[in-house]
Order: sequence, then structure tokens, then C-alpha cells
Amino acid sequence: MSAEVSEKFLQRLNEIGDRITVALDQLIPPAEGPEAQLMRAMRHGALGQGKRLRPFIAIEVGRMFGAQEKALLRAAAAVECVHAYSLIHDDLPCMDDDDFRRGQPTVHRAFDEATAVLAGDALLSLAFEIMASPETHRDAIMRCRLVERLAIASGARGMVGGQMIDMAPAPGDKEPLQVLTRMQKLKTGALISCAGEVGALLGGALESERHAIAGYTNDLGLAFQIVDDLLDVEGEEAELGKAVAKDEAAGKVNFVSILGVDGARDRVRYLAAQAKQHLASFGVRATTLLQTVDFVLNRRH
Repeated sequence: MSAEVSEKFLQRLNEIGDRITVALDQLIPPAEGPEAQLMRAMRHGALGQGKRLRPFIAIEVGRMFGAQEKALLRAAAAVECVHAYSLIHDDLPCMDDDDFRRGQPTVHRAFDEATAVLAGDALLSLAFEIMASPETHRDAIMRCRLVERLAIASGARGMVGGQMIDMAPAPGDKEPLQVLTRMQKLKTGALISCAGEVGALLGGALESERHAIAGYTNDLGLAFQIVDDLLDVEGEEAELGKAVAKDEAAGKVNFVSILGVDGARDRVRYLAAQAKQHLASFGVRATTLLQTVDFVLNRRH
């Protein structure tokens, strides 16, 4: 759908992904005793292979503004903990009822449903423990701002609110595309936007710069979801590491069912161009963020 992603970009993405995995491995150490099963389930959900796109965005935005590396890594790991928690809960039988995630059994399949609920709860709690720690940032006011942004992104005005809309019966009196766009802006986009904001805050970005990053992540998040819907129709289960055609089987509306394949692709191209335009004022400093747009458009899993 767009320019090919460079090998250098992919190396950078993988390098940051590996660093996040190492950080999570240290933050969620194996345990003995009664809580051992819980820690194993947390590690299963958080350490599995994934794109690590949200922490990547947090770190790359922060680097663009000269943020301190240790603070970025810890804050990015906290964002990934929230993402991992959301996937564990999304996969539960009472939600999307998925058996595979990232090419391995979902947490409730590898362990049991109660353990999966608790593992998700514990990862969410860990995220705020990381953000609130002086190890993340010495300034208590900054830590409070980070905690506030993560709380909004993960709660009723963010991911959880979006999941509730996703589970609710389709409202017959409202435009489906508007409802779907709002749902995905909350369920998928809120944490992606939070990742960008975390990086900008830690880098001391100006308000106008934070506004530009917010515009970028908002469009990127929606493009990411539309590509996800296209992959649900056109992707291969082995490559994706999860079931395909789930929305159609469940009778759920998505961007492809509303816009059609060609219409969905057109919308992705429009959002990609818009996301890149938000970065114009940053010049070459935003090269990696620009390439992130191409990565999202070209991803196959």
C-alpha cells in the first residue's frame, strides 16, 4: 500500500522490541510459592513475540525530543504492560473468545480463565507501579502526569470504554462508521496516542509539538486498526498467529464490512498521508516516525 520499509528501520524496531522484552523479563521475574502460577501467566502474556509498536512509538518520540533513555525505557515498558493486560482480557471467553495470540495459546488456554483475569489485573497494576516509581523519573510532578495519561488511556475514556462499545449491540439509530471510528479510537487508538504523549512529556516537548504528535498518533492508530480489519479478511492465520475472519463469523461490523476492501485501503492511504503531514514541522528528526507509518501500512501480522 505504500513505500517499502527499510531494513534499517526493521533493525531499529527489533532492537527496541528486544530491549522492552528484557526490561519486562526483569520487571516480571519468575517466582516460587503460591504466586508462581500468576507470575508464569503474566510472563506468558507479556513476553510473547509481538511488534512492541506502542513502546517503540514512546521511545522514538522521546528520543526525538532528547528524553533520558532510562526514563523512556521504563515508561515504554509500562505502556506495554497495559497493552499485554488488554490482550489477555480481550481474549477471554466472555470477550472475544480467542484461543491463540502471537502464535501461542492465549493465557486462559495455557492456564485457566481465573488465572488469566488475575494476570491481566496484575499487569495493569504493574504498569502504574512502574510509572509511579522514582526510578522512572525523579520529578514527582512528571510521574503524576505520566500516571494520569496512562490512566485515562486505559480506562472508561480509553481502552475499556472502547471494549464496552465493541461488546454492545449495534445502535440502530446511529451512523455505523461514526460508532466504529469512535470505538476504535478508544479501544486501539487511545494507548497508541498515550505512547506518543508519554515520549513527548518525557522529552519536554512544547504544547504545539505535543499537539502535532497527538495528531500523528491519532491517525496512525486508526490506520493500524483498518489494516487489522483488512488482515482479518485477507491475512493468513499462520502468519498472523491468531484466528482470521473472526468479525465476519461473529457478525461484527468492521471497516472492511462498511467500506469494502478498496474503500478501506483508500481510507488507510488517506490516514497515512495525514499522519505524515502532522510531522512536517519536525523535518528529518521525524524520519523514524514517518517510516513507522509505512510499517503499519505494510504489516502482514
